[in-house]
Amino acid sequence: MSEKRPVNLDIGSIRLPITAWVSIAHRASGVFLFVATAFLVWALDASLRSAESFAALQQLLTGPVAKVVLWAISAGLIYHSLAGVRHLVMDFGIAESMPGGVLSARIVIGLTVVLTLLAGWWIW
Repeated sequence: MSEKRPVNLDIGSIRLPITAWVSIAHRASGVFLFVATAFLVWALDASLRSAESFAALQQLLTGPVAKVVLWAISAGLIYHSLAGVRHLVMDFGIAESMPGGVLSARIVIGLTVVLTLLAGWWIW
């Protein structure tokens, strides 16, 4: 091992590129969606159990807290899907360079913001 390799022990001075943040957020959104699946399965079960249970769920989902939860799940799903498509495109050898990766990361973030706002408008 080379003795002249750079050593940076100050973790606070390390700045990650936008491509790294998008990749880390993709993994975090996957974990979030895995946890959110429990809520969605519970809601599906409640909607199919009986007519009364469906009506109770329908009443619950009209509340502001439930709408915020649904909006958060929608935002996570939108981001995770777009970032996943970005990774698939990169697997085909497109936008693998640093400028291409930065551009695709910015596109993912921009589309996520627009589609999340549209989802919020649709939910409310």
